[in-house]
Amino acid sequence: MKRHSKRMHKAVATTALLATLAGPCAPMVYADATSKLSSGVQVKEILETPVPPESGASVDLAKQARSAVLMDATTGKVLYAKDAHERLPMASITKIMTLLLIFEAIDSGKLKWTDSVKVSEHAASMGGSQIFLEPEESMTVRDMVKGIAVASANDACVAMAEHLDGSEESFVARMNERAKQLGMTDTHFSNCNGLPVANHYSSAHDIAVMSRALLAHPEVTSFTSIYSDYLRKDTDHPLWLVNTNKLVRFYDGVDGLKTGYTQEAKYCLSATAKREGFRVIAVVMGEPKPAVRNAEVSGMLNWAFAHYTTVSVFPKGQVVGKAKVLKGKRDTVEAVTQQPVAFVTEKGMRKPYTTEVLLDKVKAPVHAGTVVGKVVVRSGGQTVAQVPLVAKESVDKANFFQGFAKTVKKVVTFGHAES
Repeated sequence: MKRHSKRMHKAVATTALLATLAGPCAPMVYADATSKLSSGVQVKEILETPVPPESGASVDLAKQARSAVLMDATTGKVLYAKDAHERLPMASITKIMTLLLIFEAIDSGKLKWTDSVKVSEHAASMGGSQIFLEPEESMTVRDMVKGIAVASANDACVAMAEHLDGSEESFVARMNERAKQLGMTDTHFSNCNGLPVANHYSSAHDIAVMSRALLAHPEVTSFTSIYSDYLRKDTDHPLWLVNTNKLVRFYDGVDGLKTGYTQEAKYCLSATAKREGFRVIAVVMGEPKPAVRNAEVSGMLNWAFAHYTTVSVFPKGQVVGKAKVLKGKRDTVEAVTQQPVAFVTEKGMRKPYTTEVLLDKVKAPVHAGTVVGKVVVRSGGQTVAQVPLVAKESVDKANFFQGFAKTVKKVVTFGHAES
């Protein structure tokens, strides 16, 4: 939408908040939204014994992995990295992008959980891990996603790709386009399931990035956290599924995300775990054995939970101000956070931070979800979080008579009228 002015308008006074965070698995600290909208300064302090963490650059958390990354899921901050941008085969971790496009299609209304997906000869012919789909068989989107998320079903991936885009090739083109949008410069997809094929690779960093994008759809963990379940339970051909990611059962807090293995890629995993509101993503590639992979990922998660926590400033959808609307039926629209506003900090470290809300003047019509500004969080002289603010509701353009009435009202009230 065209902006009326390039100049950003400060809508909320800068406010300081001091938080000292320590202790194992400290909960997220929510800043008082009321204080953010006032002109005063509030100081909040949690007193604990400081525990200085060891720098991620000085520890080797994934000794046998070819590459690894540990990332804060809320902010995308990298907490630990080992050859994070090395391009390597990713095997079935490919399916994270496949799932992302499926969930985005559901969110957009293009796809419904109850939609029936018919299986082609090509989809049914896939080898490797599968749910043994038959040509012409139909299965709901929900069951297809369960098969992909739990059993790493190659056949279900192709069936969903063909259902959404007409062919696997067209779907893969969208996978690459989405990777480009996410800034995944170390990645190229040649198929939708990760079976061995030329020119198909990614990096630990890029896998963490697309894992974070998938986790923006909270419902995904209701599938990836399933350890075992049935498909076709009430039919003559029930299929018992067991999750390829054993950590969902054996590590407290793990609820996803995706394993991978081929002879070339070796053992790979993108795991995510959440404790006390702090979610992290751990990625390893090229591990020699499944037991080693699981042990090193567990160690990475242990290290993250021992040394870091999340400070949450605003939840998603928090109203933080009102943007001015020009030529609209209303003069303002409430601005809400597009996603949670938070930053990661080392436990035991005193981290004073400031927040600033910047709002645009926007011209009607304004659609719900339109970006109308941003909230910026700074700590230690650096920007630690920056999240778009979007219109909570739509504002239609005023017609001639409504515009004239508003102009008269402003004249009578000396410009102080607001609606």
